[in-house]
Amino acid sequence: MSETKAPSNFIRQIIDRDLAEGKNDGKVVTRFPPEPNGYLHIGHAKSICLNFGIAESYGGSCNLRFDDTNPEKEEDEYIQSIKQDVQWLGYQWSGQERFASNYFDQLYDLAVGLIQKGLAYVDSLSPSEIAEYRGNFTTPGKPSPYRERSVEENLTLFEQMRNNKLEEGEAVLRAKIDMQSPNISLRDPILYRIRKKTHHQTGDKWVIYPMYDFTHPLSDAIEGITHSLCTLEFEDHRPFYDWVVENTSVTTTPRQYEFARLNLNYTLTSKRKLKQLVDEGYVNGWNDPRMPTISGLRRRGYTPSSIRTFCESVGVSRADSVVDMAMLEAAIRDDLNQHAPRAMCVMNPLKLVIENWDEGKEDVLVAPVHPQNEARGTRQVPMTRELYIDREDFREEANKKFKRLVLGDRVRLRYGYVVRATDVVRDDQGEIVEVRCTYDPDTLGKNPENAEGQGKMRGVIHWVSADKALPCEVRLYDRLFSVANPNKELEEGQTFLSHINPDSLTVLENCLVEPGLRGALAETRYQFEREGYFCVDQDSTENRLVFNQTVGLRESWPKEA
Repeated sequence: MSETKAPSNFIRQIIDRDLAEGKNDGKVVTRFPPEPNGYLHIGHAKSICLNFGIAESYGGSCNLRFDDTNPEKEEDEYIQSIKQDVQWLGYQWSGQERFASNYFDQLYDLAVGLIQKGLAYVDSLSPSEIAEYRGNFTTPGKPSPYRERSVEENLTLFEQMRNNKLEEGEAVLRAKIDMQSPNISLRDPILYRIRKKTHHQTGDKWVIYPMYDFTHPLSDAIEGITHSLCTLEFEDHRPFYDWVVENTSVTTTPRQYEFARLNLNYTLTSKRKLKQLVDEGYVNGWNDPRMPTISGLRRRGYTPSSIRTFCESVGVSRADSVVDMAMLEAAIRDDLNQHAPRAMCVMNPLKLVIENWDEGKEDVLVAPVHPQNEARGTRQVPMTRELYIDREDFREEANKKFKRLVLGDRVRLRYGYVVRATDVVRDDQGEIVEVRCTYDPDTLGKNPENAEGQGKMRGVIHWVSADKALPCEVRLYDRLFSVANPNKELEEGQTFLSHINPDSLTVLENCLVEPGLRGALAETRYQFEREGYFCVDQDSTENRLVFNQTVGLRESWPKEA
């Protein structure tokens, strides 16, 4: 993957300093450590681009390591989707993918080592009692009555935990640090808990599982990670990260650095809430094009390069902020404007009959695949006596600002002839179902002379042949939520679900697209001229194409004040 040099940021400055000082033997090793309990979202994309991009820039390596310490919520489906997303974004991890569960034996031995040092103990308080004893930001913690158990008793109880002799909730292993610490994460955090669940990697070998805050620093150390990059919510956990590394018998010393997570308006990046949207049927799966998941963005028509460009434009800092969705849409719009082939699609068809066109006659007009790139070649567009135009492109009467077809006036059919509307045909309800017109055969590729009585040519409209066009379905998308911050703009009794936009999806079933798109493959992206950018959906069949709207031709949403 070829990329321009990334702009500097505070993490790159740290790495530059480390390399200049000869730390880590001149190596840069990062990792991307997702929990396999859901699909990755746009926030993860920033972390992926940062971790893999850093490694790539410095000639280092980046591991993909699944934080699989909670078998209750983890599935192989999520593992496979995460691997696909990382590779689709253009990155490849070092060696085989790794799992925290690969290290469960080592982690257990390291926990035993902490017990032997008097730095960990088995606590028999209930979960609610542990929470009460821990205190809060205004109340200091108090020691558990089991905190001073002997090393021998703790070793015996921990072994019983491992050997399935105790029940869930009956005991946990805790670090012995400081119950009076102002940092709550240092108030004897839990290291292991009992979970009698089958694990997707280790089966039924274990009934105890290490906590993330214990597993993560040790996994980093085992893998020789030099720079462990986390989002800001882990800043308060860093002292415990360092404590774990310093007090266990690992041989390398990774360092944790925190950066601001990516927050987008009009969306959510909580996997728990995204899973709720999926499970309760508010969206059609994790890859619904309205979802901020990487697979959803991919299905909608976003490209890997557009997401990487967006993440780079957001930058890396330690200041939390909310990014306007328009920035993401601008990235894909710029990408597709340069690369998407053009096509014509009529979404709200109105028949246009050319009265002076011979029955059975067909002209094959030539149009560019991409008007700014002649090297892309041309495409053929058949023109026949009966066409379809968009209903919004015709009015019986209109002022001069309306630059489309008006009864008695002329427009150019894109890449074709100039036509003049002469009459309309109505159905029994009085609705216009057909526009009659004439064409000027001398106007292909040139403008007509403004002859007396012909009317002024207003503009250019798109069209398709009634005989040759392909039927298709077009799915139009709006913001999934109707407010900028669905987490906070809540009234009494509301949840984030109260702000779901009922018009986030509009399905147009009777659309028509030019015949050259027959057989288009899923994820092929087009600019539908005068309409926007669209992507072939996976639901397409041989006989019926389905297109997802990616983004409009220009920004239509107001920016946040």
